[in-house]
Amino acid sequence: MQEVYLQAWKSFHRFTPGTNCRAWLFKILMNTLHHERRKWFNLRSMQPAGKDFENTLMYAPAVPEKLTDQEVLSALDRVPTEFRAVILLADVEEFSYKEIAQVLQIPVGTVMSRLSRGRRLLRELLGGLARSYGIGNAPQEGTGA
Repeated sequence: MQEVYLQAWKSFHRFTPGTNCRAWLFKILMNTLHHERRKWFNLRSMQPAGKDFENTLMYAPAVPEKLTDQEVLSALDRVPTEFRAVILLADVEEFSYKEIAQVLQIPVGTVMSRLSRGRRLLRELLGGLARSYGIGNAPQEGTGA
């Protein structure tokens, strides 16, 4: 957050009074996250391959009674970035479609289609995870699934 506020302070001369300050700050946040993620992936790809050996050992965890936050976040990480950004802004931050369009600089129709597709992908990922735990194995009648 400090980096976002620092960037906002440095570029405050570009802020247009009377516009949505929250959307402007979120745009800076999204750009900062994108930049940090690129740096992180570059550093991670340069590490030797042997260091992650312990993390790759086979392990059969106990079956949880419900999905954990980590499992939901892991599924969300597997959703493509353009869909994930719209899902987070709409469902977590509760931005309107118009505000999301401003933050991401895309048309409102694109926001709606990415949100629909992103939610569908997330539902499929979480559905597969639930089925692996034995939850919802049988298709419900009348759903066509």
